[in-house]
Amino acid sequence: MKFFALLCQVCYIVALMVCSTPCAMANSKPNIVFILVDDLGHADVGFNGSTFYETPNIDSLARSGLVLENAYMYPTCSPSRTALATGKQSFRTGVYTVPVLEKGDDQENIFSRWTVEEEHIMYSQPLAEAGYKSIHLGKWHLVGPYPQEEMAMTFPLKEKLRQPDPWDFSWVAYHKQHCRKYYPEGRGYLKNVGGTYRGDPALEVDGYHSETGGYFAPFSNPFIESKPDDEWLTDRLTDDSIEFMEQHQDGPFFINLHYYTVHRPVRPRSEALFEKYMEKAGDPITGQGMETGKRKVIEAQYATMIESLDDNVGRILEFLDNSGIRDNTLIVFSSDNGQNIGRNNRLRGKKGHIYEGGIRVPTCLSWPGKITPRRTTIPVTGLDFFPTFMDVAEIDYDGVLDGDSITGLFTAEPEHLQTRPLYWHLASRNAHGTCSVIRKNHHKLIQYLADGKLELYDLRNDPKEEQNLVENNPELTQSMLRALVQWRQTNDVPLPPGAAL
Repeated sequence: MKFFALLCQVCYIVALMVCSTPCAMANSKPNIVFILVDDLGHADVGFNGSTFYETPNIDSLARSGLVLENAYMYPTCSPSRTALATGKQSFRTGVYTVPVLEKGDDQENIFSRWTVEEEHIMYSQPLAEAGYKSIHLGKWHLVGPYPQEEMAMTFPLKEKLRQPDPWDFSWVAYHKQHCRKYYPEGRGYLKNVGGTYRGDPALEVDGYHSETGGYFAPFSNPFIESKPDDEWLTDRLTDDSIEFMEQHQDGPFFINLHYYTVHRPVRPRSEALFEKYMEKAGDPITGQGMETGKRKVIEAQYATMIESLDDNVGRILEFLDNSGIRDNTLIVFSSDNGQNIGRNNRLRGKKGHIYEGGIRVPTCLSWPGKITPRRTTIPVTGLDFFPTFMDVAEIDYDGVLDGDSITGLFTAEPEHLQTRPLYWHLASRNAHGTCSVIRKNHHKLIQYLADGKLELYDLRNDPKEEQNLVENNPELTQSMLRALVQWRQTNDVPLPPGAAL
């Protein structure tokens, strides 16, 4: 009898081991949650100094992980999102800005593409091949409204691309039937919630001037199925994120949660929150909350959108904690470009500008036990996320990537990341002229393509880029210019036809 009892115990233990093996294997790779906010400025969060906007959950996330003080994107969403998804510089994909925002003619510009061609692999594809269950939620903006026309065009274009009115849905049927390859489901994701060609959620008559602005239900987005409890777009995208994680919590999963918020049009989340920020004292350092009149109203409405964003980030963190999978999940939080509605007196420029206010974004990464909590000043770029995701997922990816994995930053300050130069190339004109840019160490050199004008700034001592050092430091200027020109020549980076260079 004792032998029989012992045998039963052994069999029970073996059975437990066999039953637990699939889960152990499934959890061998970490989950990844990539939260990307639209137009959130560097100082729009508490962890970067805001005292007017309230972001306690995002700040808690930042304290638990790595804050990248010098994280960079492109100055507008289309090139940033293309660079993030493909890991490639704008000159490789031809996506230089949002096409409808371009100014000037075909001599001043290399008019931007809109649709990302199939040849450019996105990080979601190797992740899917490695067993990740992935979902995209929110802004996509990696396909144009007329991809069949765009793909048939001869580049470089003579005129910029166009888009329909927000309330014109004549493109929808074609996109759903024939454009799957340009949408998330054709790029390794199991599901797409809300991703279209549009850069904002206002798909109603009157667009930005509509009552809901796309943020309040019923949502007019043809890629969001209505639910009875729909109320606020940011909440809905979080609901679907949590539902997907519940279904796939045995992992590994990848959540591409790219909120439409805080992109225009500005809408107050609630009257109570609006009144709260209308009565709240402003911050004279950043200038946030210091406006009067109509601008004060807009600022208060914008603040409610940020607080709503923070509430939803808190919901994501709560789910991961309660499910016991937080320790096996890398969370990345960032923005696609600098502030548009928001304000930051500590940096120059805003969305559309190559100055720090347009390209420097709030970014943090959290992974308990894997990332040492701290702040780093080492510059990183959106191009680094693709190789970082491959590193984290232990994927040997051999495609062309212009960034570097920053997993070394998780616990140390790698020398090669400290000394490497970062580059931008804006070949179509938006807020200012076309330009190429290099940042190396703490200096940034801008070369405008139309006339060759140079600007050199010491970002460590002059973050507002007020002192052009070209004349005061000719040796450094020429050294950085040589590196920038060499980068363009080595990579066959195209220049606009009218460039003076």
